[in-house]
Amino acid sequence: MTAKAKTGAETLGFQTEAKQLLHLMIHSLYSNKEIFLRELISNSSDATDKLRFEALEDSKLYEDDGDLRIRIGVDEEAKTITITDNGIGMSRDEVIANLGTIARSGTADFLKNLTGDQQQDSQLIGQFGVGFYSSFIVAEKVVVETRRAGGKATDAVRWTCEGEADYQIEKIKRKERGTTITMHLKADESEFASDWRLRSIVKKYSDHIAIPVEMLKPDMPPMPGSDADEAGEEETVVNIPEWEAVNDAKALWTRSRSEVSDDEYKEFYRHVSSDFAEPLTWSHNRVEGKQEYTSLLYIPGMAPMDLYQREAVRGIKLYIKRTFIMDDAEQFMPMYLRFVKGVLDSADLPLNVSREILQKTPMVDSIRAALTKRTLDMLNKLATSEPEKYATFWSQFGAVLKEGPSEDHTNREKIAKLFRFASSSVDGAEPTVSLADYIERMKEGQDKIYYVTGDSYSVINNSPYLEVFRKHGVEVLLMSDRIDEWMMGYLTEFDGKSFQDVARGELDLSKITGETSDSDTDDKESKADSDEHSETVSRIRTLLGEKVEEVRSTTRLTDSPACLVVGDNDMGEQMRKIME
Repeated sequence: MTAKAKTGAETLGFQTEAKQLLHLMIHSLYSNKEIFLRELISNSSDATDKLRFEALEDSKLYEDDGDLRIRIGVDEEAKTITITDNGIGMSRDEVIANLGTIARSGTADFLKNLTGDQQQDSQLIGQFGVGFYSSFIVAEKVVVETRRAGGKATDAVRWTCEGEADYQIEKIKRKERGTTITMHLKADESEFASDWRLRSIVKKYSDHIAIPVEMLKPDMPPMPGSDADEAGEEETVVNIPEWEAVNDAKALWTRSRSEVSDDEYKEFYRHVSSDFAEPLTWSHNRVEGKQEYTSLLYIPGMAPMDLYQREAVRGIKLYIKRTFIMDDAEQFMPMYLRFVKGVLDSADLPLNVSREILQKTPMVDSIRAALTKRTLDMLNKLATSEPEKYATFWSQFGAVLKEGPSEDHTNREKIAKLFRFASSSVDGAEPTVSLADYIERMKEGQDKIYYVTGDSYSVINNSPYLEVFRKHGVEVLLMSDRIDEWMMGYLTEFDGKSFQDVARGELDLSKITGETSDSDTDDKESKADSDEHSETVSRIRTLLGEKVEEVRSTTRLTDSPACLVVGDNDMGEQMRKIME
């Protein structure tokens, strides 16, 4: 970072990745320019939420102005747009960290995941926490003036950027807390210097924001029948600025489901998740009685980049009596449902709740159990009524859901009902077969669910373990996710049927086939000398020695000369690789 004196201001260089991002915004992302306003309003909304939260412990932060709002001004002649909020504001260090340095890894991840498709790339902006930079899609110069709540007027800061290489920062005086962003529009972006255009964007993207987004009322022409109107003269009017809310300014989750359209639900999802792909489904419910809370839960359509990082920030937004508390209340969802997004608004938890309190409150356990059940029911409904959408869900989140049996004994059967697998009886590697489907197709006399695990579909689909099953038309589930063998250690039965790994231990199909089984062969070891393979078995046993536990003849092969079978209590190939 470089710095030089300039009339009381410092000129600082952008972090390399921030510079790349700024260049991208200016030159590449043109497919949906109006997103800049959505992003800036969302940031302002977050700033007011943070003020509410901090003011729970220090009400002086309101500075005698508790009427939170966002105001948008436009100057058509000067070609400027101004967005002002009276939220928490920023200190000088926060301005540098948030606008110039991007101390987190979000920018690098954003750049790494660009596809070259403008529409798709523009949807990544909010997901990686870099929404402020979208202002440069339409602006050639951006000025940010801000003062943190509780600070002195002389602690205010002005941040100015006109290009891609550096920015200026200086101290200013600012009476009001909060932040003002002024965008000087590019010459070819004058369409946005329009009151009507900005109002339409606010209604489209930010109608659900829980605080008012205000704009000045348009100047009114003379009323019909007035003296000035009848004389054809211009009436001298003294305009007193009057602000009006452009958005509905009512938290969407507080409204009745019948009052909310699908488009509104989808737009609200984008707001709470910073994911601008559409959700697959959602569930909006209000609970009254011993506990009172409202939940709005979403199943995303696309997995986030950090899905498999169990230590990554997760959880739903927590409000208490409509007051924002935290963004990532992970206590209300189990780890295997960490992909769920949404809002929980409780009327019972104390406003001064902390993460420590959340971990020790029985009420939280009760809400968590209810939200978990609701989410699993929502997924089951999706699987039943919209199997194509569920296939999308499974491709994105199936491996994470498989963590469920180890974490949630209570809901193990519900979770297993949602699993999908490839099968020896279905062509193709796509996992489309449920455990209920399998049981429905079980052979007469069959009392077990057979499965096999391995590194890939092609390997296990061509495995010698399947030979006898294919010969007799017995279905085997093919499991190729790395987590499968570990998961099956916790999933012992489903709907009263036990599971058996066909690559492990003894195999007895006699009830299905009527033929001799492996166990029958073992029982006749005393007659091994008369067995036509006894000499071969003996030679192989001698040759391999202690490398194997046992060598025996088997009825499980029809074409292959031999196969390796894992002991009942030994780790399979997948688990050995995980342990490595």
